[in-house]
Amino acid sequence: MITETGRVVGIEDKALWVETIRRSTCGSCAAQKGCGQGLMNKFTDGRRNQLRVLLGSLSVDTFHLNDEVEISIPERALIGGAMMVYLLPLITMIAGMGLVSSYASGDVAAALGALGGFLLGMALVRLHAMYIQNKPAYQATVVAKFTPAATNSVAITVSPHSE
Repeated sequence: MITETGRVVGIEDKALWVETIRRSTCGSCAAQKGCGQGLMNKFTDGRRNQLRVLLGSLSVDTFHLNDEVEISIPERALIGGAMMVYLLPLITMIAGMGLVSSYASGDVAAALGALGGFLLGMALVRLHAMYIQNKPAYQATVVAKFTPAATNSVAITVSPHSE
């Protein structure tokens, strides 16, 4: 599980909108000077992100705006999502180019086939995103809510999480 803390900025019936701040881990990496990701993080580090997070077994009534929460997402879902978003359009683009090239000759036909395949791949990614929108195995979920106790310490309410 990958976990992150964030602040509640919106509340829906079955989900929360949580704002997180992107932090870079480049300071502890051995390849920090020769890495393109490190260069990109110099421009975007600290940028705020908002994402929709499912409540799991928790009730929406226990959350208020500006509450601090801990969210998690399974590594499997993150890796599978990256494969879907990056590889599916690429594969359908190559397949579209090959399919059109087998019936029509010329670079323009191949380019149009590649464009059609790419658009098909993007549409499939969108359909997949709509399909898994409320499935806990593929979405970030709330793991804990941090509430201030009377003695300036922090009490944590942990929700049961099923995989």
